[in-house]
Amino acid sequence: MNLPEKKGLYNPQNEHDSCGIGFVANIKGEKSHEIVKRGLSVLTNMAHRGAESSDNKTGDGAGISLQIPHAFFEAQNIDVPEAGFYGTGLLFLPKIKSEVKWCKDALVKIIKEENARFISFRDVPVNPSILGEIALSAEPHIEQIFIAANIEQDELERKLYIIRKRIEKEVRNSDLSQKLMFHMPSLSSRVIIYKGMFTPEQLEKYFLDFKDELFTSAIALVHSRFSTNTFPTWDLAQPFRYIAHNGEINTIKGNRLWMGARESLFKSELFEDNLKKLFPVIEPDKSDSASFDNALEFLVQTGRSIPHALSMLVPESWNTKNPIPKSLKAFYEYHSTYMEPWDGPASIMFTDGRYVGGTLDRNGLRPSRYLVTKNDMIVMGSEAGVQTFPGEQIKEKGRLRPGKILLVDTKLGIIIPNEEVKANLARQNPYGNWLNEYRLNLEDIVVKNRVSSDLGEKHNTYLKEFAYSKEDIDLIIKSMAANSVEPLSSMGNDTPIAVLSKKPQLLFNYFKQMFAQVTNPPIDPIREGLVMALTNYIGSVQSNLLVDTPEHCHLIKFKSPIITNTDLGKIKDLKHKSFKNVSLQMVYPVKDKAKGLEKAIDILCKEAEKAVNDNNNFIILSDKGISKDMAHIPSLLAVAAVHHHLIKVRKRMQVGLIVETGEVREVHHYAMLLGYGASVINPYLSFAVIRKQAKNGDLGDVTYSQAREKYIEAIGKGIKKIMSKMGISTLRSYHGAQIFEAIGLSKQLVAKYFTGTTSNIDGIDLEGISDEVQTVHNKAFEINGDNGHLNHEGIYAFRKNGEEHAWNPESISLLQWATANNDYQKYLEFTKITDEHTKKPTFIRGMLEFRKNPIDISEVEPAESIMKRFVTGAMSFGSISKEAHEAMAIAMNRIGGRSNTGEGGEDKARFIEDENGDSKRSAIKQVASGRFGVDAHYLVNADEMPMKFKLRWHKVQNQVKADSFRDIKLIKL
Repeated sequence: MNLPEKKGLYNPQNEHDSCGIGFVANIKGEKSHEIVKRGLSVLTNMAHRGAESSDNKTGDGAGISLQIPHAFFEAQNIDVPEAGFYGTGLLFLPKIKSEVKWCKDALVKIIKEENARFISFRDVPVNPSILGEIALSAEPHIEQIFIAANIEQDELERKLYIIRKRIEKEVRNSDLSQKLMFHMPSLSSRVIIYKGMFTPEQLEKYFLDFKDELFTSAIALVHSRFSTNTFPTWDLAQPFRYIAHNGEINTIKGNRLWMGARESLFKSELFEDNLKKLFPVIEPDKSDSASFDNALEFLVQTGRSIPHALSMLVPESWNTKNPIPKSLKAFYEYHSTYMEPWDGPASIMFTDGRYVGGTLDRNGLRPSRYLVTKNDMIVMGSEAGVQTFPGEQIKEKGRLRPGKILLVDTKLGIIIPNEEVKANLARQNPYGNWLNEYRLNLEDIVVKNRVSSDLGEKHNTYLKEFAYSKEDIDLIIKSMAANSVEPLSSMGNDTPIAVLSKKPQLLFNYFKQMFAQVTNPPIDPIREGLVMALTNYIGSVQSNLLVDTPEHCHLIKFKSPIITNTDLGKIKDLKHKSFKNVSLQMVYPVKDKAKGLEKAIDILCKEAEKAVNDNNNFIILSDKGISKDMAHIPSLLAVAAVHHHLIKVRKRMQVGLIVETGEVREVHHYAMLLGYGASVINPYLSFAVIRKQAKNGDLGDVTYSQAREKYIEAIGKGIKKIMSKMGISTLRSYHGAQIFEAIGLSKQLVAKYFTGTTSNIDGIDLEGISDEVQTVHNKAFEINGDNGHLNHEGIYAFRKNGEEHAWNPESISLLQWATANNDYQKYLEFTKITDEHTKKPTFIRGMLEFRKNPIDISEVEPAESIMKRFVTGAMSFGSISKEAHEAMAIAMNRIGGRSNTGEGGEDKARFIEDENGDSKRSAIKQVASGRFGVDAHYLVNADEMPMKFKLRWHKVQNQVKADSFRDIKLIKL
């Protein structure tokens, strides 16, 4: 099947995988059919890491990457030249014959235009009878192509790369009805990839080439796909051209945007004028793994080694806590100045036909185990046991460590240790010297003038302009300034979402932070400080990343993205040819309302573009210019608009963005500005508030300087906490990744100013935003108003005339009355007011309209039968109180429904009925591999068990046969 178009809640950009990967190789490079068979065996042994569709025969995807089997192709009577002088690869083609011809003709035409020689097409023998119904319906027509050129092999690889990129673009831009079926898994003189929508066992049975003993290789890299919450397709099966990936790239939106923004700066001596033929580097509408492979392929083809490119894209931690050599830290820091990490839990195995190996991300949350035999065979997999050998044959066993690389050179016949790989990278250039000579540290810049945080008479006006409340000051800022920590709140929010609120809202409130799609062990930002970093840079952000030059280091390094007024002053006053800056105002004429706001944003974007043309290295976006006539442009809107405009005009990488704003005060605000492209933030109004609190003694003995540092520290901790929930370790990765969902903003506004942001619920446009800004602006500058008084808006606790709360004095008192006195009439009063409150609407569910199609009550099941199908969610015992957990179990048992234990087992005392006949036993017992609290007593007291065992389902069905389990219903997850 092909990916459907974006519709409803589905977006093809959200495609992710969680998979099984492995490889088998002969270290000495000796080709054999045994390696191919062992590779397919590794794949089959990881079948439990893949997934199947509803027909139980269609896999999410499986594939294998092998060296070119030259002898096999010669035996097929194909007129190929010597090995290394021709390229080949499979072609996934449409089913319509006329469209097949169109694709093949276009490909041959491009081959000739690129001065290569088309040899022939070959029908690939396949066995479609083994496919499931779903895979069969999407099965492409498969052929193979052979292309020759009498040039050196590396140059041939680049030519084949150009040919493939050109035909991909040609088909993508065509009017073919089945163009989405077109795909080239590989086109190379070194490797060939066989893959598709198979289960692991089906791959070998489908491609009949594997049966031939002449089909040999010294390397076999395999992948079994689990397309988590996404669609399986033939083209997204792996391996890709270089990698097989297990995990997810959580920063993928930003990575794709940054790579696209860099294209205008790319220059390559290897490709010269042909470089533009490779754009876009990142293929549109592919998975995160496919995009990563695109980036890796581009870096390798333009001259970098695989270890070098991987170390740029997935660097290990290089902060002060990691005991690696200084030269290697310099290598990583140098590359971090112009390449953000592609961050997320990842185990990556790779091959280019000569080298094969694997690497882990800096956290090491995806296992990768390897084994070396005495007869020069190496096996690596997502787990131990993908291949078995007699003990006497095993020479070495081990596992990859976080951030490390295992590399096998089959040409030299050696395994290159991680230390040697990294030492060679670190010695390529004097990275440490370049950093010391050209990079500036913010703290090392001399202070010329100290800038006060005092706003004087403007203080209260600014507070009202930026909609500060007493809660913001007393609960949020004060807590961080006094204690260095973000205040804690209870789980959940019973206030309306921003678009449904009757009170003016900050634009930040229209966005929600997204979380990692695949369930991962969360990063602990406190105890795993080794892998987390808030370092960022501004300045001459980068030129051409395809060449290592000292000019990349012309940057100012920030240990925190939050800077003081004095630090911002240092940057403004810095007299240096590499750090030229300009300040642009984020304000608009308030009388012109939405049209004035739109015009001001357009002008701001054009001014930013001009600033780049004038060779400014960073732009300061400031909202200090507010006045009675000029209201602030919401800082998030301004930053996102400028960021995406500069990306669109291909000038974003030449400049850094600093935001000087009075709007931000809590962690979410900072995270959003950073996520939409801000490099550094100066929260001048928050500092002014802290100064006043310290001066008035509200912070105890804490001085203003100490309080400001505590506040900055608290924001840093909060940002790390947010990143950790996304499986992201570094601010450099989070920067520009826009991992948010817009809720309640018009799709047109989001598309224009927040391009690429998920937006499933429509809402206000610029007119609505300007109305909200105007409301607070009028209060700030009202003639006879009390500018010294701030309201308590009642966001975090109910207040009369404050924000609405679902749990308010009326609803709470009625519920308490009803339950305390068992008063059903009061309970009906409670449900009535809560239903009315919901329908105002206060929540999205209040906007739902239900179709009414009444039927005779005699045709409806009795309530007793319906309630037997009621189940509770799998809420873990640790997530709610003991009383609540047991109360739900009792309630379900009374009505004949089923409660779920969640994770963590269940106290055996609950298996015994109470004296009054109630039972606290949960009928559904959750089970998973290695789950604590699971024993025989637990299992036999279950009516239903959701199974998460990492076993094939048919094995579970066949093996669980004990009499004590015969009445238990097994649920496949």
